[in-house]
Amino acid sequence: MTRNADVLPDFNSNENWDLRLYVAGHTDKSLRAIKNLNRICTEYLEGRYSIEVIDLLERPQLAQGDQIIAIPTLVRRLPEPIKKIIGDLSNEQRVLIGLDIRPHALH
Repeated sequence: MTRNADVLPDFNSNENWDLRLYVAGHTDKSLRAIKNLNRICTEYLEGRYSIEVIDLLERPQLAQGDQIIAIPTLVRRLPEPIKKIIGDLSNEQRVLIGLDIRPHALH
């Protein structure tokens, strides 16, 4: 995949992204998911996103609202529709597709 200088996100540039990441404590998988999400958002959604990390070990009652069945799970709350991605978010292409961020070549 071509990166940064050769691609721009192919979506409405006025949209704000409201993301919620459910994790369970400070496991390696949870920490990787947080790191990967921060990297992807910085690269593709700079200045137009908010991330709320919810540790289900501290606040398990919040899992029911978004119907979380596995962790880590990323929930895109905005823009609608709501979407979920399960895993540590290490597969960047899968995350971009799951979030509907479609990089396209400038040339």
